[in-house]
Amino acid sequence: MDTVSKIVEKNGGTVHRIEPTASALEAAQRMNAVKIGSLVVLREGCLAGIVTERDLLTRVVAMQRDPASTRVEEIMTRDVLTCTPDTRMSEARQTMREQRVRHLPVCEGERIVGMVSIGDLNAHTTEVLNGLVDSLEAYIQHG
Repeated sequence: MDTVSKIVEKNGGTVHRIEPTASALEAAQRMNAVKIGSLVVLREGCLAGIVTERDLLTRVVAMQRDPASTRVEEIMTRDVLTCTPDTRMSEARQTMREQRVRHLPVCEGERIVGMVSIGDLNAHTTEVLNGLVDSLEAYIQHG
């Protein structure tokens, strides 16, 4: 059974974060610098929210707000869906599809240990399917 712990391990447990008092501009610049689509928002070490590209688009750009003076806490998503390292990848994918989110922080208790994106899940599925195709081709060729 594949769990999101595989993705967390592969990514080295890297979680990009930002403070709630940072500007929306800083959030966008951080995401662009590392080519990611979200940042977890921490307040005193605890998960306070998540800010995503979609949040920036709908709550800053579309509302014509100044990104330099708009604080992350004003635009972040507060009710963050999370999962655990033991969450099955299929369950994480279903949650993302049903809730229309692209990123899930991975938590052990109160501690954030990683992040899983729909892109991570798609890449893992592609690897698994490619391995299966290779095995089937080898079996067919060498019977």
